[in-house]
Amino acid sequence: MTLNPARRRFEGKVAIVTGAGYGIGRAIALSLGEEGAALALAARSRARLEEVAEAIRAAGGRAEVIVTDVADESSVERMTAGVLQRLGCPDVLINNAGIAGPTKLARDITREEWSKTLATNLTGAFFCAKHVVRPMIERGRGGAIVNVASVAGRIGYPMRTPYAASKWGMIGLNHSLAAELGPMSIRVNCVCPGPVQGERMENVVRARAEASGIALEKARHQATSGIPLGRWVTPEEVAQAVLFLASEADASGITGQAFTVCGGLRMQ
Repeated sequence: MTLNPARRRFEGKVAIVTGAGYGIGRAIALSLGEEGAALALAARSRARLEEVAEAIRAAGGRAEVIVTDVADESSVERMTAGVLQRLGCPDVLINNAGIAGPTKLARDITREEWSKTLATNLTGAFFCAKHVVRPMIERGRGGAIVNVASVAGRIGYPMRTPYAASKWGMIGLNHSLAAELGPMSIRVNCVCPGPVQGERMENVVRARAEASGIALEKARHQATSGIPLGRWVTPEEVAQAVLFLASEADASGITGQAFTVCGGLRMQ
């Protein structure tokens, strides 16, 4: 990673990225760091966050690690207070933290599995928005929230019911927040990735193969079929869509939208 002086859309801005330790969150954090943002990196695992923070610092950027469980409102309150103390008022919130949830038929999913998935993926985004917008509003200079949802929030997604329900809910949360916060010049948008290259998608495909009793390669083929580009998108491609929506320079007139980054995956 090297800083790019030609494109510094977030110079002087403070950004929070949840779930910043790997995958999409890591790519978003590194990209924001390249473009000048001072970063608060939040997740439950300190070790992974420290790796990302070190990469940002090595390139001349600023990053603070704040261990946070977004499903715990008190933890989110502490995170927000930590950001204000260490970096100042946030300009950008990226709600990316999430878990895959179980790969099972709906009738086999336990209450605990359902609740855990919704608590992290949906309630966690609500908690973060609830507490982070308060200092944004008090400062009076607006801001941007980008919620990372999924194409699973726009289609039926068999064997991933809690995950899909959480992402449908996140899109609803996104649009409602946009309507509420627009008068305060806080823009709220959503990015809906399709299958994304990396550790999580490989685990999802493996779990689907096992649950369905099919070969791993067949499950991988099923996850790619219907994508005109013939491949899964990369974390960096998703990150660039997130940065576009977070950027006042590029997206000042855009709010309440859900952008799909999926290689052209056909919506059912």
